[in-house]
Amino acid sequence: MTSTYQPEASHFINGRYVEDTRGEKIEVIYPHSGEVIATLHAATPEIVDAALDAAKVAQVEWAKLSGTERGRVLRKAADLMRARNRELSDLETHNTGKPMSETLVADAASGADALEYFGGLAATLTGEHIPVAGGDFAYTRREALGVCVGIGAWNYPIQIASWKAAPSLACGNAMVFKPSEMTPLTALKLAEILIEAGAPAGIFNVVQGYGAVGGALVTDPRVAKVSLTGSVPTGRKVFAAAADGIRHVTMELGGKSPIVVFEDADIENAVSAAINGNFYSTGQICSNGTRVFVQEAIYDAFVARVAQRMEGAKIGDPMDEATTIGPMISARQRDTVAGYIEKGRAEGARLVKGGKIIEGDGFYIEPTLFADVEDNMTIAREEIFGPVMSVLKFSTEDEAVARANATDFGLAAGVFTRDLTRAHRVAAAFEAGTCYINAYNLTPVEVPFGGVKMSGVGRENSKAAIEHYSQIKTVYVGMNDTEAPF
Repeated sequence: MTSTYQPEASHFINGRYVEDTRGEKIEVIYPHSGEVIATLHAATPEIVDAALDAAKVAQVEWAKLSGTERGRVLRKAADLMRARNRELSDLETHNTGKPMSETLVADAASGADALEYFGGLAATLTGEHIPVAGGDFAYTRREALGVCVGIGAWNYPIQIASWKAAPSLACGNAMVFKPSEMTPLTALKLAEILIEAGAPAGIFNVVQGYGAVGGALVTDPRVAKVSLTGSVPTGRKVFAAAADGIRHVTMELGGKSPIVVFEDADIENAVSAAINGNFYSTGQICSNGTRVFVQEAIYDAFVARVAQRMEGAKIGDPMDEATTIGPMISARQRDTVAGYIEKGRAEGARLVKGGKIIEGDGFYIEPTLFADVEDNMTIAREEIFGPVMSVLKFSTEDEAVARANATDFGLAAGVFTRDLTRAHRVAAAFEAGTCYINAYNLTPVEVPFGGVKMSGVGRENSKAAIEHYSQIKTVYVGMNDTEAPF
């Protein structure tokens, strides 16, 4: 198995694989078995320097191409990614432990969507003509920022790499991407595909490493922009480091998102959304709706139906396409989740279903349902990042909105109701960057995605992402004589 998943080298710089075994060892562990399937090395200062130099040189020529030419490369990369979806999904499943039933539809496929979308958008990136009284005029140019740094999370490695690379490259930037040290494999494949699609060497580089490598990247004077997907504590550090150099920043951080289910909702749809919003990817999704507020008239029926539907979960080998619940990313993350489950029980929440670690080689834990959760309980306040659903009871709309918003996070929020006036009213009242009505956790590339409050700044995807990977230059054209007081 090791030979199958071991990459040619740890880093991809200037169009080729590069190794430096002096870097700290990174062992890639398959979460299903606990087996080491690849060994990489963290980037040394020389590797980081080489990646940034390659990006800086390549970016100048890349930005000179027309948007149509850049878009052609991205669209070709999307085609290649789709053609290799099964191979990439297999690698991502071993990278993350997520079941093939997910990776086949949600990982490389989503990355390909981003490459295709921004590839199509690249040719449309233009400025505007602005007439001024008296015959003068101005025009604007949309220009690349320069070298961008992307820092990924471990839950959606190739998707996150693509979500950052696609708008960055469409705008004429180059990127140095650092995957999570826990899931370093698939970003390397994206780098390979971009070169095969015709991207110049140096336009997209991948370097591996722990926090020190990320720190070196975000503080380097060659870097114009930093885009991070990660936790709030990491976001604080990266944001502060980037701010010191007045760098552009996009932060997509954690959440403790609410789903509000009113008594007139279609219960089956709401239950499905709650299951997806808590147990998909074994709960390891930043926008998960982990606080499910249910109106009192249907509360008991809702909890019972969730518990009943959980019987249909298939926990097991992620390479079996019938499996719907895979392992956690690591033993540490599994144990962290188990600790939250114990806190939930100790603080008085009612454990309805699940809650146990599954013994064996892999990092498995049962999907867990808590009822009678109160707002002040730890499981209702802190991001667990595991398959733990907390169901809370509410009476009135105003109460539900106030409690839903009573958090420092603001990534996502959902509302289920047949009353569309109420649905839009509640969505408008949510303090969250990405809101859903009678749906949850859908992230098509055409739609902006991002948070408010502690959940981040900036937006991924859609035309909004262009604003975060480019800048406007104003050119004022004087058509008249210039006057001066002396």
